[in-house]
Amino acid sequence: MGVNFSEAIKYIGCNDKTIDLFESQYPVPNGVSYNSYVIMDDKIAVMDTVDPRFTDEWLANLGEALAGRKPDYLVVQHMEPDHSGSIKAFLEKYTDTTVVGNAKTFPMMGQFMDSALFENRKCVVAERDTLELGNHTLTFVMAPMVHWPEVMVTYESSEKVLFSADGFGKFGALDVDEPWIDEARRYYLNIVGKYGASVQGLLKKATALDIKTICPLHGPILTENLGYYIDLYDTWSSYKPEIDGVLVVSASIHGNTKKAALQMYEKLQAAGVEAKFIDVCRESVSEAVAQAFRYSKMVSCASTYDGNLFLPMEDFLHHLKAKTYQNRKVALVENGTWAPQAAKCMKAILEPMKNIEFIEPVVTIKSTLNQESEQKLLELVDALK
Repeated sequence: MGVNFSEAIKYIGCNDKTIDLFESQYPVPNGVSYNSYVIMDDKIAVMDTVDPRFTDEWLANLGEALAGRKPDYLVVQHMEPDHSGSIKAFLEKYTDTTVVGNAKTFPMMGQFMDSALFENRKCVVAERDTLELGNHTLTFVMAPMVHWPEVMVTYESSEKVLFSADGFGKFGALDVDEPWIDEARRYYLNIVGKYGASVQGLLKKATALDIKTICPLHGPILTENLGYYIDLYDTWSSYKPEIDGVLVVSASIHGNTKKAALQMYEKLQAAGVEAKFIDVCRESVSEAVAQAFRYSKMVSCASTYDGNLFLPMEDFLHHLKAKTYQNRKVALVENGTWAPQAAKCMKAILEPMKNIEFIEPVVTIKSTLNQESEQKLLELVDALK
């Protein structure tokens, strides 16, 4: 069932190794976990449910943890279906359980299921309301737009546990041994990244709490060095770069633009600049987005296509726009055999974004690199140092 970190608080979530695309768009080669917890006290509280494809496994985990007892409360922190998808089955099985949510929770719940299931047994909570279970006390903290409007997190004061909803989550099943940061970064910046101001507001509330354990709805329970995770969330949600360096992004049709991009990447490395290369034609756009936020500078290298911008680069830049990419320096490299337009098109997408500074020169390649364009490439490398 998972690793229990407390005598009273038990993990009852599920690992999903069958999923290929999270939210039907983000590749998850190592799967994902749907986390749920139960607090055993005089009163019993279940913290969220799981994706509907794992309802039976989750109910079995819950039944084992309950050991013949019945739950008193179901706390619903987030109504997205990967967490609320088993509420209906739970309510049909445990007909005396009170459902705890906020004023925005229950209208959404009624959109996913018949409101008759919960209407007469709901408990509506607001900011800083508490729920006594016995030795454990739950305090509810509203977290709107992290990343849906009804989201709340829950603080348990006796064991100093923060049930953080989607906050501090990551891709990857719990039985996969991998670094936390890479898949947590990709998860945050693609799922929650647009809502940095909301995350900043929640972090300010969290500083007033004495937290020893963070229990997210995806990914591992965090029990050590919590400052590391909180500092990263502060960086990500305030749109600051993690690294003073350059991400070189390539979208090349026949390989000539990619050749120029790789040459620039190699020259940056040779000059001692921290740099990374990504081919958005072949790598996940979600990883490209995460890396773009990671670095302080970006070079977008793209071919012209149908008098416009090659679509993999256009798609990537629109993803950046959707996630409120900002506070970065950007350079442009374009290619076109007869009428280069890529730089103009890239600038048109990037220019409205907040605090974007363009680095000159713009490098124009006519089909393949020549002496003139290679010189411009060297000038751009110097400007990026």
